[in-house]
Amino acid sequence: MTLFAPELLARAAAVLETYRRAGTRIVTAESCTGGLIAACLTEIAGSSDVVERGFVTYSNEAKIESLGVPAALIESHGAVSAEVAEAMASGALARSRAGIAVSATGIAGPGGATASKPLGLVYLGLARSGAAPLHQRHLLSGDRGAIRLASVAAALNLLADAAP
Repeated sequence: MTLFAPELLARAAAVLETYRRAGTRIVTAESCTGGLIAACLTEIAGSSDVVERGFVTYSNEAKIESLGVPAALIESHGAVSAEVAEAMASGALARSRAGIAVSATGIAGPGGATASKPLGLVYLGLARSGAAPLHQRHLLSGDRGAIRLASVAAALNLLADAAP
């Protein structure tokens, strides 16, 4: 039994095959998704030659300690921000042997939303060796589970779009 829809698993398999052919390994840095991006990728048999590792950094302290996200960045922009998503991806890349990193930070609910950071707001970050990090902003709908799974789909799409 798997948590993931067949379409999501097919997308994960395609991403893995693309990165496998390129000889590029992937690292994940996850907050609101709680490891679901890595779980989806590793649901595919043979993923160990592409998925290098995953960081689940749910708390601000974990982002700071495990990924090197500057505390001042979290204080000034908040954990759910483009800046922190990029810093998470960059930190994961620097702390791994991967060639690309994807990160996710957001508000999956049901609590935690504010007027400026609504329920479903998710930032994805991407960092590659030799390139400036980038981010995507998503406003996703549904309940907690739907938002988290939509975040996984968006992260897989980001990885596919950034493929070498």
